Amino acid sequence: MPIVKKHLFHAGALRDYMIRVLESAGVSNTDAAVSAEVLLSADMRGVESHGIIRLFPYYSRRLRQGLINPHPTLRVVNETPAVLALDGDNGLGHPTSCRAMEHCIARAQEAGAAVVTVRNSNHYGIAGYYAMMALGHDMIGLSFTNASPLVAPTYGRTAMLGTNPIAVAAPAGREWPYVLDMATSIVPIGKVTVYEKAGRQIPYGWGIDGQGEVTTDPLAVFHGGALMPLGGTAEMRGYKGYGLALLVEILCGVLSGSAFGAGVDSDPHNRHSRIGHCFAALRIDAFRPLDAFKQDMDALFAQLTQSPKAAGHERIYIHGEKEFERSQQALHEGVPVMAEVVRALIADGLEAGVPFDLEPVCTIEEVEV
Repeated sequence: MPIVKKHLFHAGALRDYMIRVLESAGVSNTDAAVSAEVLLSADMRGVESHGIIRLFPYYSRRLRQGLINPHPTLRVVNETPAVLALDGDNGLGHPTSCRAMEHCIARAQEAGAAVVTVRNSNHYGIAGYYAMMALGHDMIGLSFTNASPLVAPTYGRTAMLGTNPIAVAAPAGREWPYVLDMATSIVPIGKVTVYEKAGRQIPYGWGIDGQGEVTTDPLAVFHGGALMPLGGTAEMRGYKGYGLALLVEILCGVLSGSAFGAGVDSDPHNRHSRIGHCFAALRIDAFRPLDAFKQDMDALFAQLTQSPKAAGHERIYIHGEKEFERSQQALHEGVPVMAEVVRALIADGLEAGVPFDLEPVCTIEEVEV
């Protein structure tokens, strides 16, 4: 198995650096801090494809090119007591989504459940961050977003849908909360980027080339190819992932009034992303007593984790458990950033006038599986 070198940095130092970069691109300190926190959360939870690796290639670049509005005004389009439709004014997806989820939680406090959509936004990082915002209010949170077309429909060979993640977070009692955060593609495109930067072939079944043939070359996926939907080929029931991606496209693109399908990030005149999001919150005590719900969540988790293990395995995980443990480790030991990404940060930082001059806590080598 390949060995990947990573540098560990203090979480606060990485956060402060990302804030400086975003501020240098015209973003307010408040919005830059929110965006940096979401990106840092991705790296701390082990979701490297959605962390600092995207700081310059996506966010900073698009801000400096005028493709993202650094000072958006979040506007109400439609509303009812339990529904809110917002226009993000082409701002950064992270602060827009945090404010949208805050509205969603506030309305759910009153109505018991609420749904908020956002149109005209941009990439918002990890979907799970916004779903987890509901946990502190003893609610179940849901978060969805569409994205630039990178995924071919089953039997197709052209990217037509985004990786369109689904995230759900639900509190428990003594155990870690349940946090499902998954792309409806077989992997997010950022994971292919991680393999490309590491000079590695992607696993068979992740993507197709321009002819629709399965490939292990990450460059073939980027240049004329596409990711495969969750499940992979039709024989592996990839149409299920295709159906889930289409569901997210309906909620985030069609329902919100934003761009959808091949129209996301494809305006020939200005190429604004026009990404759409959808958030929901459920107040648990509107359905049943909160303590009883949490006790049953613990009991359900115990049934699963204490069930017989497959040969060669000693532990069964609940979704989100690994990420919570990684985040705690990163907080104490340092946040890992691949050496290739650090080199890119140094080069891009010099070009942007914000040198990446952070000293790592230490350097490690990890076996990538």
